[in-house]
Amino acid sequence: MCKLRWVLACAVVLAAAAPCGAEPVKIRGSWIVAPSDWTPLLLEKPELMKSNGKTYVFEPMRFQGTPAVITALANNELELGNLAFSSLALAIQNAGLEDLRIVGDQFKDGTEGNYSNQFFVLKDSPVHKVEDLKGKVVATNAAGSAVDIAMRAMLRKHALEDKRDYTVVEAPFPTMKSMLAQKKADLASFVAPFSFDPELKQIARQLFSQRDAIGPTQMIVWVARTGFLQKNRPAMVDFLEDSVRVVRWYLDPRNQGEVAQIAARVTKQPPERFAGWLFTDKDYARSPDLLPDLAALQANIEVQRDLGFLKGPSDVQKYVDLSIVREAR
Repeated sequence: MCKLRWVLACAVVLAAAAPCGAEPVKIRGSWIVAPSDWTPLLLEKPELMKSNGKTYVFEPMRFQGTPAVITALANNELELGNLAFSSLALAIQNAGLEDLRIVGDQFKDGTEGNYSNQFFVLKDSPVHKVEDLKGKVVATNAAGSAVDIAMRAMLRKHALEDKRDYTVVEAPFPTMKSMLAQKKADLASFVAPFSFDPELKQIARQLFSQRDAIGPTQMIVWVARTGFLQKNRPAMVDFLEDSVRVVRWYLDPRNQGEVAQIAARVTKQPPERFAGWLFTDKDYARSPDLLPDLAALQANIEVQRDLGFLKGPSDVQKYVDLSIVREAR
């Protein structure tokens, strides 16, 4: 009997100790463009990622675009995805990822007082208003992307439709300036940091902004699947707590000098490229609490549907779990 009690007592002790010795939860997080995406910037402040390596291990993963992010989420090769409003709805409706949940904010476009993506024409272009784009060539990064949807929405406001009234060509954002300069496109799409290029400002002028087209936009959100969240909630709370701490550090104006150096290191560009605008009101709007604007997100998805990119409606509220980030902050 004494031996049995000793065995049971040991079992209880071991069971209680198991969580302490458990392996940290792997959290692989996607990113596409730095420094717009927080993901590659988090580990640049290791002293603020206090639980990294203890309750979780964070691994940033670079992707060329959101279609690959959706595939990785579907195959459980990624725990934390960064999706634009446009790719979120497609992931749910087309890829069948009904268990996706929005867990945090990355950034917003066009909120009052902040930056909005810009659409440029050459300074000597005959295009002075949107209607002048009839019969012209417009450049987008990818059909159905958030920036592309804003561009098409603006042209539709002015009675212009794809194929009937204008031609769309696709090009990566870093090549947009040359597309304009070489007159391969009459209108080109620009996001930060490319729209801050001094050489661009010398040859081109803004025709309209994304805010002009569709108002405030919840551009990018963090998403995860419910199975992972339910199984690893404590680790996600720790990760998001650390993330909020790092994000607030980046948003603190007192740290702008070091911020520019970090951005330069991550992107392999000169720090002067980021001085004076990155993580200020000249940049996209970013929540210090990582909370997205769900009303804007719903409105953005409705625009996407109106343009024919979605099969049906999507109720954003069905795909949200902000309880973790609220606990973390």
